Amino acid sequence: MNENESTLKLTNVTKRYDEFTAVNNLSLRVRPGRIFGLIGPNGAGKTTTIRMIVNITAPDEGAIELFGQQMTPELQDRIGYLPEERGLYKKMKVADQLRFFAELKNFKGERVNDAINYWLDRMGLMEWKFKKSSELSKGMQQKVQFIAAVLHNPDLMILDEPSSGLDPVAQELLRDVVLELKAKGKTIIFSTHQMEMAERLCDDICMINRSQKVLDGSLREVKHSFGRNAVALRIEGGSDGVLEDRSLVAKVERNSDEIEALLTEGADAQELLKRLIASGATVNRFELVEPSLNDIFIAKVEESQ
Repeated sequence: MNENESTLKLTNVTKRYDEFTAVNNLSLRVRPGRIFGLIGPNGAGKTTTIRMIVNITAPDEGAIELFGQQMTPELQDRIGYLPEERGLYKKMKVADQLRFFAELKNFKGERVNDAINYWLDRMGLMEWKFKKSSELSKGMQQKVQFIAAVLHNPDLMILDEPSSGLDPVAQELLRDVVLELKAKGKTIIFSTHQMEMAERLCDDICMINRSQKVLDGSLREVKHSFGRNAVALRIEGGSDGVLEDRSLVAKVERNSDEIEALLTEGADAQELLKRLIASGATVNRFELVEPSLNDIFIAKVEESQ
C-alpha cells in the first residue's frame, strides 16, 4: 500500500500522563472505504489513541496524518466521532440537539433538516424528534449520539464502543447501518473490546494491549497467519480416550452439544477423524474451524506477558 492510500496514518505515536504511558510507539494505517477495528481490553489505550486522532489531545512523540495532511480545523469537519463517554443536553429537544451538533461541523441550512429526518427514521426515533433527551431511554440516547456523529456526512467515522448499552436488536441495527455507510465509501474506525462484534464487521484490525500494538493486518491475513488447527465435533458414543491423547489433541472445549478440539502442533485432522471412527464413535459433525479474534487476542496477550 503506498502513502496515498491511507485515510489515516499514525507513525510511532506515544502519549504519556506523568509516569504512565497510555500509548506506546503505536504505528497504524487505516485504508479508505474499509472498517478498521481498534480492539483490545478496557484500559488498553484505544480511547487515548482516538483522542489524539481527533485532536482533543496531542501526542508526546510521533506523527498523525489525516487524508495525507497534518490535522487542521477543516479536516476535523470531515470526521464524525462517537465518544465512549456519552453526553447529551438533558433539557434540549432531540432535533435541536442534532442541529446544534451539525452546526459545530459547519453543516447548516435546509439540508440539516433533511438529514435529521432521514437519520431519525433510519434509527427508529422519529416519534421522539421533539422530546427532551431526559425523556429517552439510555439506548435511545445512544442512538441520538450516533446520529450526531454521522449527520454531517463525514468521510471518516470514529465509533468508540458504539454498541455499549444497546440491546441485541439495536446492536443489529447499528451493524446494518455501519455496513451501509461502508457501502457508500465511508471509512470507519470501530473501537471495541467486544471481539465478536469486531469479527463480524471489520476488514482490518489493530490489537492493543497495555498501550502497545500486539498484532495488526487484514482480518483474513491475521486469521490465516495464526496457524491454529481446530476441529468442531459432534459425536455420539465412546471415543476410547482419543480426545485425551495429547499427541493428537492439545485442548478440548466442551459446549452444550459440541466439542471444539484444538489439535497438537503437527497433528493431522484426518488422523483424528480416523481414530474417532475406529473407536466406535458416531461422528455427526467434523469441521475445521478458524480461530476467533477472541482466541487470537488471548494467545497474543499471553505471548507478551
